[in-house]
Amino acid sequence: MDETTRLRIEEDIVKMLRTVFDPEIPVDVYSLGLVYRIEVMDDGMVDIDMTLTAPNCPAADFIFEDIRQKVESVEGVNGVNLQLVFEPEWDIRMMSDEAKLELGMM
Repeated sequence: MDETTRLRIEEDIVKMLRTVFDPEIPVDVYSLGLVYRIEVMDDGMVDIDMTLTAPNCPAADFIFEDIRQKVESVEGVNGVNLQLVFEPEWDIRMMSDEAKLELGMM
């Protein structure tokens, strides 16, 4: 896979992640800063490291399945390895300025 294709796929993945919302928060998971790493492999597999706003998030299964389905729908993606990580621990400083504004934090 060439670098141009990899970058296009990554951009399309980010667009999809911006459509995934925690049902309790009206901001997408990408803008919340929950996605730590996206790596597109040459074979079209995608590794995503992400966290949750709270370790015992009741919507975790819903969020993960939504991410998996949407990312797998991106042209050029052959599968997703979604890894839940808790390092570094998430805090509100990881949110985009747009997300902070949406939640009235600015």
